[in-house]
Amino acid sequence: MLADVVELLACPHCGGGLDVADRTLLCDQGHSFDIARQGYVSLLSGAAKFTGDSAEMIAARARFLDGHHFDPLMDAVARACVARDLDHPAVLEVGAGTGHYLAAVLDALPAAQGIGVDVSKAAARWLARSHPRAASVVADIWTQLPLRAHALSHVLSIFAPRNAAELRRVLRPDGTLVVLTPTDRHLRELVDLLGLVRVDENKTVRLGATMSGHFERVDRIAVEYPMALSRIDVDSLVAMGPSARHLGEEARARHIAGLPESSTVTASVTISSYRPVPTAG
Repeated sequence: MLADVVELLACPHCGGGLDVADRTLLCDQGHSFDIARQGYVSLLSGAAKFTGDSAEMIAARARFLDGHHFDPLMDAVARACVARDLDHPAVLEVGAGTGHYLAAVLDALPAAQGIGVDVSKAAARWLARSHPRAASVVADIWTQLPLRAHALSHVLSIFAPRNAAELRRVLRPDGTLVVLTPTDRHLRELVDLLGLVRVDENKTVRLGATMSGHFERVDRIAVEYPMALSRIDVDSLVAMGPSARHLGEEARARHIAGLPESSTVTASVTISSYRPVPTAG
């Protein structure tokens, strides 16, 4: 898949174009990047600011998403992308994790190529096999992304941080940015019971502030519904998110053992679509 999207990629050191030679990406300045046997390539320009999700967190995310509990969210993201029928579609997901959302969008856009970017090598291994048209790249979204300017028709940010200036740089002038953020009702039944990380009630205001000057919102929809989760589902849900870092495995198991066999848990998110603000001149 890297060969199919290489014209969209850029060298993280000099910004030049890349070519594929055997199992290596090369630029004209002589910088080279080996393609891992699992199919991903690391285009980090130096030490990443964050380490990303662990292999255990990524595996838990895959288990939960494979249970189809977040399918309505994936469907809504895909619809937001299909709403902009653009020529030569190319889709980027930042903080892509297992690639489930990227795969849903690629299924909805059969002519599109996809790139999943994550700083976690564990995520990159899942991304490389997430979809036949998805390429997997290790990169840090808080530095310049290893992508050419105005290369993408769609960019996805799903439960992920956003570097608005960089997303604006890589998105085409006619492109669409789709952002999924949780509301303060998301997983509310588990927050107090299990001590999960709370969603900041000012998250929507802060999202608007980070987008200002780079993007303007053109659409926003709310998606909220109840999920019936088993204890195993709840364990995977907790283990895949930020709460896994501060809630120990032993404490998590003890709390979850006290839950009923099936719990009703609310999924509640906002999906916002943005277009780039035209540049001056």
